[in-house]
Amino acid sequence: MCGIAGIFDLTGQRPVGGVLLRRMTTALAHRGPDGDGFHEEPGVGLGHRRLAIVDPNAGHQPMHNETGAVTIVFNGMIYNFQSLRPRLEAAGHVFRTHCDTETIIHAWEQWGTDCLAELDGMFAFALWDRTREELFLARDRLGKKPLYYAALADGRFVFGSEMAALTTVPELPRRLSPQAVDDFFAYGYVPDPDTIYRDVRRLPPAHALLLRRGGGMAAPRRYWHAATAIRPRSEADAIAELGERLTAATAARLVADVPLGAFLSGGVDSSAVVATAARLRQGIDTFTIGFPGREDESPFAAMVAQRYATTQHAEQASAIDFIDAARDQGRIFGEPFGDQSAVPTFHVCRLARRHATVAISGDGGDEVFAGYRRYRWHMLVEAARGLLPASVRRGAIGRLAAIYPKLDRAPRWLRAKHTLTELSLDSALGYYRTVARVHDAARQALFAPDLRGALDGNDPSARIAALMEESGSDDPLVQAQYADLGTWLPGAMLTKVDRASMANGLEVRAPFLDHRFVEFGLSLPAPLKLRGGEDKYVLKRALEPLLPREVLYRPKQGFAMSLAGLFRREAARLRARLLGPALLDTGLFQAETIGRLLDQHASGRFDHSLVLWQLLVFEGFAASELGSAAAGTLAAA
Repeated sequence: MCGIAGIFDLTGQRPVGGVLLRRMTTALAHRGPDGDGFHEEPGVGLGHRRLAIVDPNAGHQPMHNETGAVTIVFNGMIYNFQSLRPRLEAAGHVFRTHCDTETIIHAWEQWGTDCLAELDGMFAFALWDRTREELFLARDRLGKKPLYYAALADGRFVFGSEMAALTTVPELPRRLSPQAVDDFFAYGYVPDPDTIYRDVRRLPPAHALLLRRGGGMAAPRRYWHAATAIRPRSEADAIAELGERLTAATAARLVADVPLGAFLSGGVDSSAVVATAARLRQGIDTFTIGFPGREDESPFAAMVAQRYATTQHAEQASAIDFIDAARDQGRIFGEPFGDQSAVPTFHVCRLARRHATVAISGDGGDEVFAGYRRYRWHMLVEAARGLLPASVRRGAIGRLAAIYPKLDRAPRWLRAKHTLTELSLDSALGYYRTVARVHDAARQALFAPDLRGALDGNDPSARIAALMEESGSDDPLVQAQYADLGTWLPGAMLTKVDRASMANGLEVRAPFLDHRFVEFGLSLPAPLKLRGGEDKYVLKRALEPLLPREVLYRPKQGFAMSLAGLFRREAARLRARLLGPALLDTGLFQAETIGRLLDQHASGRFDHSLVLWQLLVFEGFAASELGSAAAGTLAAA
């Protein structure tokens, strides 16, 4: 993996400033500890930090074509570069290396912007073509690799793999986006294409941006949509095809000229990848983080490691200080990021990096084969909606939901408020409520008047509704999966893994996120994914010859530990952080509301750990990234 950065003069050929380019690139040094490289010419500057994976001796970047007219900086891996090479050589292109980067250069020369249809992999790259006077930027189909950019007031365009590269640019305004703050507390992350800063954008997955000298800023263009048509097939055929696809996707991700290992949480997806990889490659190292109490999956990870004779490395998350770790999130992510599993993910990446440079993971299995509980719940609620007229759902049931008490600590069968609320809503809004971290009324109570006034009718749920419509499917399960592919997967899961791994100089590859594998999962009829209360049905059936039933058929556990008890034990530390100057000087939040949340949580009568964690992460972001400039940032927007 690597880090890329660059400066492009949209208006002419002004010098880009080598000092600034080097400062931007140095901010990404953790992504590429094996060296740096630069290309400068009038109006263009490209910087690169390298983590050498394929052809370590010859794959230095920026890389040029034979004439020097085409130059690229690239972050990622093209899995089909070996099959593309003969086609390009037959068309007359001459290769000087054996690495995947050069394949992109010749694919651009051969097919222009249509080259993206030929590339299979995870990538973010910037390619400068001097002859055409064009800068071409692109991001992979599912958003595994990030790319941030901004257009400055003086006509320069700057970009980088992480926010850290852009915030070194003195002319970049650091104005917070009110809508992004709202979205962060709604989702736990800021969804693409927005960022926490009003003037910085993130190129969305499956999008490209073509800039021409003197042509100004063009709108990003989408080059791929996931196919969602359901294809009827027998269970036996689906099982056979799944096994073939998983084997092929895993094999492609085992290509590396450096030590390679695998994450092994003990869940179905990581166990599936380890079992498949161990049959393709000998001597796999596996890496596990255990959690205290019932959340610990490490015994199941040890079971899989023993079965496949991997070299197992394990650590315990109980030693992690989550309150201190929250301060690191702003530095690692460059903006607020509220998924608490990012903390143990960082630690398992650090563990893996001691033994490997590349790790394969089970990321994407839940999205592809409907493994989240919310999918099963969404299908149940959709079935109930189908039995009730909309007028009844919005009327009587909506009124009942409004007056039903919120019984957080009651037995599950008494906790009907959320059920009634979701049933009273339309499909998209109901699904949004299942994924939302802090619901609308709670956010309104948390935000200061100036922030509430600046939101201008922002509606975080609109993203879910738009994606469900865009899916083109009438299948409610496919609609939910498609919505997650456009929000949760790139915004939370892949961002978490990319930043946590890159902070440790580790490359992570995910076989389940082969884009053809994703389309295969979307094409499966719902009963092959959810059946009789069992999620990921066809995946588990396909894995029965490979994994113990104890691993396959047990309740799902998340890759994190509950913070409720910790926040009660460390109530004084938590209060000092959340009612301290770093957070309150932003002027974004109501101190009275934060104090009430802290008191209620400490009493044990309520569990506010989710919103308290997000506040703690935002406090860390304000302290590390905004600093003394925090006060008034919203007013400046």
